[in-house]
Amino acid sequence: MTVPAEQAAERCRAFHDVMSRRRTVRDFDPRPVPDGVVEYAIRTAATAPSGAHVQPWRFVVLTDPARKRRLREAAEAEEREFYGRRASEEWLSALAPLGTDEHKPFLETAPAVIVVFEVHKGPHTPRPYYTKESVGIAVGLLLASLHQAGLATLTHTPSPMRFLNDICERPAEERAAYVVPVGYPAPDAHVPDLRRKPLDEVMVRL
Repeated sequence: MTVPAEQAAERCRAFHDVMSRRRTVRDFDPRPVPDGVVEYAIRTAATAPSGAHVQPWRFVVLTDPARKRRLREAAEAEEREFYGRRASEEWLSALAPLGTDEHKPFLETAPAVIVVFEVHKGPHTPRPYYTKESVGIAVGLLLASLHQAGLATLTHTPSPMRFLNDICERPAEERAAYVVPVGYPAPDAHVPDLRRKPLDEVMVRL
């Protein structure tokens, strides 16, 4: 795709203006996501570059209430361990302004939850290269695409995540990397009042 030079900066600015309004929310409205939106967002995610073009990702979409409840129960068990024993005081202090804790109701209330797996070498899958980098880029595209559709997302990373293979019926060579609830924000959703670092703090020109 060729963009005329006089339009390039304006197109970047327009995309920035949309994405700068993206916020992570933890309070979701249960109303369903419009048909086709999640599918096209995943199609977009799957356009990401990947090491040796192996495309080492799998996107499992959970909408079944019983399966989402299992996900929540297992994730909250891990989170209780994290907040109660594993997290350092420094880490807990960093999380405190966000108001997060071991309770994860969004894993049930969000109409869809996308579990993103890294696909490693297995009986029917080749060895991947730069797996985490490749999947990370794909998830970035996924979040951007869903935001373009007017949907809210949250990147949740319970640790360890092996319980997700059972819930999502995935083989051992697939390793869960992200859990992404998707939906509309609840009418009373808390939206963090966050400030991004200015350009001069994140860009260096040499």
